[in-house]
Amino acid sequence: MKKIIALLLVLALALSLAACSGSAGSSSTNPATVTGNTGPAEDSAEAEGTNPADSEEDEGGVNPATVTGNTGPEGNTETELVLYTWEAMFPQEVLDAFEADTGIKVNYVNFDYDETMLARLEEEEGGAYDVVIADDYIIETAVKEGLVAELDKEKLPSFGNIDPFYQGWFYDPDDLYTVPYGAGVQTIVYDPALTDVEIDGYEDLWDESLRDSIGITANYRVIDGMALKVLGESMNTSDVAKIEEAGEKLNALAPNIRLIKDDRLEEDLLSGEISAGIMYTSQVTSAMMQNPDLKVVYPKEGIGFGIMGMFIPSAAPHANAAYKFLEYILQPEVAAQCFEYIGYYSTNKAANEFISDEYKGFLTLPEDIDLENAEILENISNDALDAHNLVWETFRAATGAGE
Repeated sequence: MKKIIALLLVLALALSLAACSGSAGSSSTNPATVTGNTGPAEDSAEAEGTNPADSEEDEGGVNPATVTGNTGPEGNTETELVLYTWEAMFPQEVLDAFEADTGIKVNYVNFDYDETMLARLEEEEGGAYDVVIADDYIIETAVKEGLVAELDKEKLPSFGNIDPFYQGWFYDPDDLYTVPYGAGVQTIVYDPALTDVEIDGYEDLWDESLRDSIGITANYRVIDGMALKVLGESMNTSDVAKIEEAGEKLNALAPNIRLIKDDRLEEDLLSGEISAGIMYTSQVTSAMMQNPDLKVVYPKEGIGFGIMGMFIPSAAPHANAAYKFLEYILQPEVAAQCFEYIGYYSTNKAANEFISDEYKGFLTLPEDIDLENAEILENISNDALDAHNLVWETFRAATGAGE
């Protein structure tokens, strides 16, 4: 019950997803994460919980000279870890237990958007921070810029706990740099008491019986990608003609759209304002916790998802402490605590058995799910982005339901 209360309290206070609130409905960010992204994907800063008491906003970076106990990457006396991510990504009890077990104090520094993180890491030339958690698409850029250290897996004996489904994707194809930390999975959630149609996939959302009753996220890549999946195309296509065709398909959906918003969309489903929605993972988790009679659908056309990843910057001042933290979070019981807290899908297969029954149904993928057509949103060409922007703006205007 404490988890549920914390979950609802933070959702009530949260303004938006940290990883996507500034870009999901705009036309300037590539690729407009899922989730997460992620973030949290885009899902990313929708993560629930309370921020550690000693965390701070990153307004001017971290001065490595002020960090105690640093003996360099080969030392063993590091007593501080600089953790850089969104707010509310870890239960305080997990951070406290890590400090008690290792003697390493966690200095929790927050960023708002992935792009903020990248700019700070570029300015610090891969230094100042020891562990960073961010969305997949921005990690790809950080790796290309040489800002991410290759992992020494001998220092991560629990690396094998990672669910292989969340490995080998575009941002880290050889699993050299990252430890996945939660995934945002694009699902449909609906109230069967308010609908006259059984929903099995995206295409069912075009049913006339759902007129003026659907709520969707303002993430244009997610929604445009939904139409592409209905047409049998990849969410990551750079074929402008196919994106335009998806736009025509979306325009036919416009009469069914009642709300387009990122903030607290699950409340509209719970109140009956909408009968079905496409929303962020932690919002689905919150809705299901409050009304277990809702149905979550993994679209038959194939799921879209985003991954948040932990990595060690290339010039991390406390690399040994960073490895100890990653190994600690990879422990099954600890990982289960974290996924229940942030409300994202478990990326640690060994943790799944420790996730409580009240969460397991919407924090782990069903065993019988067809993942053949699953896709993760990737960075695409500028021409394709321009086409998506035009499709999105035209569709949003047709719905009359913009934020």
